[in-house]
Amino acid sequence: MIRKFRFYPLYLLFAVIVSGVSIAVASETENKVYSVYIVPQLTALSTHKAWRPVLDKLAAATGLNFELMIVPTIPAFEASLYKGKADFAFVNPYHCIVAKKRQGYIALLRDSSELLKGIVVVRNDSPITSVAELDGKTVAFPAPNAFAASLLIQALLAEKQISIVPSFVKTHSNVYRSVVMEDVVAGGGVNNTFDREPADVRDQLRILYVTPGFAPHPLMANPRISAALRAKVTASFIALAADPTNAALFDAIQIPKPMAANYRRDYLALEKLGLEKFTVYEGE
Repeated sequence: MIRKFRFYPLYLLFAVIVSGVSIAVASETENKVYSVYIVPQLTALSTHKAWRPVLDKLAAATGLNFELMIVPTIPAFEASLYKGKADFAFVNPYHCIVAKKRQGYIALLRDSSELLKGIVVVRNDSPITSVAELDGKTVAFPAPNAFAASLLIQALLAEKQISIVPSFVKTHSNVYRSVVMEDVVAGGGVNNTFDREPADVRDQLRILYVTPGFAPHPLMANPRISAALRAKVTASFIALAADPTNAALFDAIQIPKPMAANYRRDYLALEKLGLEKFTVYEGE
């Protein structure tokens, strides 16, 4: 028996493929709400005020539904992230490494305007003039696994043989206020959060020490999110930020000039810093 083969024009085959992708994307997005977890550097109210308008614009641009997830502490955030609960997550660079290893999270985008730098602050009227004088002193940090504000600073101080007593106070805002209120002599933060503190807080503080710079916090996606949707979210995010009328919104979330992230280029080198000796995994 001779089989007859029917040949279709190339454009028809392409149309079938595109149609199939469209149907798959539609079925993936229909009535689905995507969780977006934000690392709690600041207060819950500040985080909500910054991120909700951006996610609303992103929803309008993509046709997707986003639920903003704000957890009270960085350890609680880590527990959710490392168990793969988040569809999307804004994480610190060290979280990026661990989330990729544990759950295969994919870095989508990060800011291109400024490198992330850890800072150590003291009161303006503090007699301390060098980090060497912190030896034996209590220093506030937001959480054990905050990257530049805690892990990196502790690692660099240890290299200098400076031994400090860490006190974890949950958020960057709490660190700065702990120093202002003289609960501690110094505190660890990052340039991005310090710059966004109210002037009456910043004016009472002095930056004592600045770490080298690294690629800043990325927005990551769970690998269960399809490549098509990851690309759609990334492109829409970058396009929205390019609109001058949205400048203040994207500055508020610390991604004023987003660019596509690349794990090998941006974060792989962090695996060699030996930060594990300073990490604590709580809530797992």
